[in-house]
Amino acid sequence: MLTRRQLVTLALLTLMWGINWPMMKYSLRELSPLYFRAITMTGGAIGLYVFFRWRGVAMNLPRSEITRIAWLALPNILGWHFFSIIGLQALASGRAAILGFTMPVWTVLLGVLVLKQDLSPRVLLSVVAAATAVALLSAQELTQLAGKPLGVLWMQLAAISWATGTLMMRRTTTQLPTEAVTVWMMLMGAVFFWCVAPLLEATPQPAHFSTGLWLSLLYGVVLNYGYAQVIWFGMARNLPPAASAFSVMAVPLVGTLSATLIVGEVPRPLDWVAAACIMVAIGSALLPKRAA
Repeated sequence: MLTRRQLVTLALLTLMWGINWPMMKYSLRELSPLYFRAITMTGGAIGLYVFFRWRGVAMNLPRSEITRIAWLALPNILGWHFFSIIGLQALASGRAAILGFTMPVWTVLLGVLVLKQDLSPRVLLSVVAAATAVALLSAQELTQLAGKPLGVLWMQLAAISWATGTLMMRRTTTQLPTEAVTVWMMLMGAVFFWCVAPLLEATPQPAHFSTGLWLSLLYGVVLNYGYAQVIWFGMARNLPPAASAFSVMAVPLVGTLSATLIVGEVPRPLDWVAAACIMVAIGSALLPKRAA
């Protein structure tokens, strides 16, 4: 059983992750996507580095670990954050959150296809439910005059990247603490975005940023990349699998609900059906089996 403090903390974490989707969409009204990633990821990584050093976590990166961490950063940071921000630019933020959180389903499916794990009825249910959600949203994007079906593809590439990175993290051994691995992956990702953004996008003008954009960037740095990560690292080791699964299940729902208040997106009935399908898919993939 979770304590009251754990329940409140887990609820805050879910809210921060869910609200982050429309907050990112708000930022993209004024700031190009790659510069957005470069700015927020840099600020978040530096903040986490300072915090974990202050907490006594060993944050040094030995030369022998650089290649291994860079390899892990490729799908976990570059793939997920690049594809997802491009997809978010094309889609409503609620839909992007729904499609992005097919990741747990892809993790299980890749485990079956690549690692030869068992194909259980629960896995089949998870795949069918997720495929239904993706098909529903894809069909609507295709039939709308202003639809952007390519955004659906970007979000699925993001989810597959995240899932691949999750499997790689599980199978990779390193002497570094998980906190150090995450921060150094973020720093490597930030370097990538700072190198690529000037080649593809116009240089932003901070003097012209609105107050809303500054607040949105602050949210990304302090809450999404910062406080949420600290909460997760603090709880993950002691959190029951069912609790973490329910938290992940609720993120697309929170993202869809909060989008109305933050960016004025009104979810359609099909969005709620797709969100329900994703919640079923995540629950089937992540919730632990009932004990005999």
